Amino acid sequence: MLEEILDMDQQQSLVSAMAENLIGSEIIKLAGEINEKIKKGEKVFNFTIGDFDPTIFPIPAELTEEIIKAYHKGHTNYPPANGIAELRKVVSEFLFDRTGLKYTADEVLISGGARPLIYGIYVTLLNAGDKVIVPVPSWNNNHYCHLVHAVPVYVETKAENNFMPTAEEIQPFLGEATLLSLCSPLNPTGTVFTKSPLKKICELVIEENRKRKAAGARPLYVMYDQIYWMLTYGTTEHYNPVSLFPEMHEYTIFVDGISKSLAATGIRVGWAFGPRVIIDKMKAILSHVGAWAPKAEQVAVSKYLAQKEMVDSYLENFKDRVEKRLNSIYKGFIELKNEGFRVDAIAPQAAIYLTIKLDLVGLKTESGHVLNTQKEVTNYILEEGRLAVVPFSAFGSSDDSSWYRLSVGTCNTAEIPEVFATLKRALKKLS
Repeated sequence: MLEEILDMDQQQSLVSAMAENLIGSEIIKLAGEINEKIKKGEKVFNFTIGDFDPTIFPIPAELTEEIIKAYHKGHTNYPPANGIAELRKVVSEFLFDRTGLKYTADEVLISGGARPLIYGIYVTLLNAGDKVIVPVPSWNNNHYCHLVHAVPVYVETKAENNFMPTAEEIQPFLGEATLLSLCSPLNPTGTVFTKSPLKKICELVIEENRKRKAAGARPLYVMYDQIYWMLTYGTTEHYNPVSLFPEMHEYTIFVDGISKSLAATGIRVGWAFGPRVIIDKMKAILSHVGAWAPKAEQVAVSKYLAQKEMVDSYLENFKDRVEKRLNSIYKGFIELKNEGFRVDAIAPQAAIYLTIKLDLVGLKTESGHVLNTQKEVTNYILEEGRLAVVPFSAFGSSDDSSWYRLSVGTCNTAEIPEVFATLKRALKKLS
């Protein structure tokens, strides 16, 4: 009987259209292919996944101890749907102390990392067919749009703006959009909004919402993903919409957490904060998904974040080690560029990412094969240069973009000279 059903209508899908057409994570797929090479004994310098090697970047020892204590004390039952009160209070105080943002504990929602929160924002704010402005490159917005049947409006950003969107690029699409997705520091680039460009975008949002309020229309909301905000380097400063314009409080929902700033991607403690009416709806939705962070981890994070000097000490050491890796690899690419190779890089500003350029389309390999596409460039660099990085096309940019994300979360500094020696040999083989 099942075979007969499958034969009908050219084997019509047995799942929903959404599930049938959902595309898996391009980054995870690429990483899987690379891991297969490594398992076979091939040497690969893997800079793909935006995660950490715990042997290189462990979470704070004190946080580990607090997690163990919490389990020993029996914190293994369900937490409240919006997170334990102690953690929401600590997060509220943490945000005010470090950013000046004023959000009460009831305007904070705890979840199992940032992903459920982003999904919660999409489900809470968007109806099927609603438009989302998605500057690209960006992380996973295309997939979240698909999950809720929203329509992504892609805005391709430019290298000269460090791939951060500008008001001029966004303005034409604001009138029909329900959500503007922004991220700073940006995954995949490791670059940030400077003050003036973000102010101009906020001014557009405020003006648009004044028009909508007068017309009785739904607001234009901003999702502001700042999960990397504590990882800024040098003179780089982090800016956010609400600190620049208090009026943006009504329209901005933040995504934040410890996943990146404490190298704690597997601990799964994230938080959103924003207008109470939206946070309450997100809480109700995520309570049905069961997407809360484990209670023991919540208890532990509430105790750890309250210890300011301890957090500062960890961050100082952690940031120094990440920044040195980013700067060392950046320097290596600039040296190759100065030697005449068709590569480039943008100076690191934040996060764990370096934006690099491999402008090799049109060059010939030793065998005489011409690299006709960027995909062929990616494969060549992997096979000959042993370098695994993620093309910006995996983040929504055009397929012919020559820019890539390089992540240092698993970078062993002792290997960096070998990385560039191997890459240089591969580049020399091209003509």
